[in-house]
Amino acid sequence: MVFQQPPVILSHASIVGPKEGQGPLGHVFDKVLEDMYYGESTWEKAEQKVFLETMELALAKAELTSADIDYLLAGDLTNQIITANFTARSLAIPFIGLYGACSTMYESLALGAMLIDGGYARYVLVGASSHYATAERQFRYPTEQGVQRSMSAQRTVTGAGAIVLGYQGTGPRITHATIGKVIDFGQSDASDMGSAMAPAAAATLLQHLSDRQISPDCYSMIATGDLGKYGRELVVKLCEQQQVQLSSNYTDCGILIFDESQDTHAGGSGCGCSAVVTCGHLLPELEQGRLTSLLGIGTGALLSPCSSQQGETIPGIAHAVVIEAN
Repeated sequence: MVFQQPPVILSHASIVGPKEGQGPLGHVFDKVLEDMYYGESTWEKAEQKVFLETMELALAKAELTSADIDYLLAGDLTNQIITANFTARSLAIPFIGLYGACSTMYESLALGAMLIDGGYARYVLVGASSHYATAERQFRYPTEQGVQRSMSAQRTVTGAGAIVLGYQGTGPRITHATIGKVIDFGQSDASDMGSAMAPAAAATLLQHLSDRQISPDCYSMIATGDLGKYGRELVVKLCEQQQVQLSSNYTDCGILIFDESQDTHAGGSGCGCSAVVTCGHLLPELEQGRLTSLLGIGTGALLSPCSSQQGETIPGIAHAVVIEAN
């Protein structure tokens, strides 16, 4: 879809955990936590505190209050998206809760842009969060158990990102979006999320390029959400099968946020991965002129503990958003 009145990114904010702060992008985030509890009694409460602070910081940067915002679109990985729900309780903004797994940040950007472009809103606040310990406890094993992780596994990013979208302004603009289809290639290994999500990422990318009749090198950067190094390799191969060549302008947020010395195996994952990399790194690159256009593709694995226990495979989803420098 093409937005006739491209919404403007008025502000963005990002807060990350200690390990993310030690990575190659550690200097770009607004705040780095000293510990995973952040002064709270549980990891879940810590994630809620981080998300609320990130939302409030994005509002402050835009010089707006919650009363100015027409809609809040947000989600996370915790059961029943309680992080976003309780954040919405505190902000008292009309709320649309989203669950697109790790694609939620770009899902919220696409939907927020639709609301503004359609004339249904002037200002929309969007965001997503995740926390390593809450996700591990829910989707895999308790951290106290010390289970050995496979080399294809990724580390869920602890962090939250928030963006204020407006109907006018001088920031980067959201010009296009492509909503993806749910795709399942039969992968069932929860320790290899990159491979599960890669077919959906490739399908959305190919559909987007076909819709616009352009090649991948039309963008300064193409960034998937959290495929990690193995998932990224699979996207390249799947696109090659369709005679589409991806070059050095294609990267992945899960690769950018950690380096190999941090022992995160295949890279980063989680709702917070694309959220903090986009808010902390990619948008400033657009604002400072080092990028002119970004095709961001949020990627998500649509599994749950229930589906895994019932022997289901892992469907994937991917949503693409084009952000162009003003």
